[in-house]
Amino acid sequence: MNREGINSVSLAKLLALAAALLLAGQMAWNRASAAEAAVALPDPAVDIPLAAKPGKQTAVFAGGCFWGVQLVFQHVKGVKDATSGYSGGTVSSPEYEQVSTGTTGHAESVKVTFDPSQVSYGQLLKVFFSVAHDPTQLNRQGPDTGSQYRSVIFYSDPEQKHTAEAYIAQLEQAKSFPRPIVTQLVPLKAFYPAEMYHQNYATFHPDDGYIATNDLPKLEHLRQQLPNLYKK
Repeated sequence: MNREGINSVSLAKLLALAAALLLAGQMAWNRASAAEAAVALPDPAVDIPLAAKPGKQTAVFAGGCFWGVQLVFQHVKGVKDATSGYSGGTVSSPEYEQVSTGTTGHAESVKVTFDPSQVSYGQLLKVFFSVAHDPTQLNRQGPDTGSQYRSVIFYSDPEQKHTAEAYIAQLEQAKSFPRPIVTQLVPLKAFYPAEMYHQNYATFHPDDGYIATNDLPKLEHLRQQLPNLYKK
């Protein structure tokens, strides 16, 4: 092999090594971010009491890519269903490509349908703040950036609003996080389910590199930190 050929091979190896190091660094940062989002939190001092009879209520949360948030809430006791979708914007029946531009006002969200006799709204808030996402990241979550990944609680009635306000104040007063909570508290006006290929994505694609790095650690944090709320 001539010198030019050797130099070309060496350059290719260096470029491949640099790319591998960059990828490894990004994955390590993502893992650190996911770990940082898992924080041991107290129970809400203000909560909605458990209902006397089984029923159905809904809560809508936004905290980064909806794949991981949906996965976490699907494994919470008392949760009957978790659906990925879009909330908070001005576009009716938005599509993923539109929301991804960050111009619709919508955030990737998850509608949680739960039995209020089995799990309280306050306990869902605890899951949301402790393991589902990092509420101190503004307009981003881990590797995902843009207003469509912002942290939001979409409340559906005054009780949910009051409970969420009280819990945020409780966490801020206790300095539960090293940075201020940036979670928005917004009335729920509409929820639009996402496309079918987004539903249960993390469950169906556990070997996806993004899921393995960003979302599966959240589920493990739920199992370890909140065993009384975790279901297989």
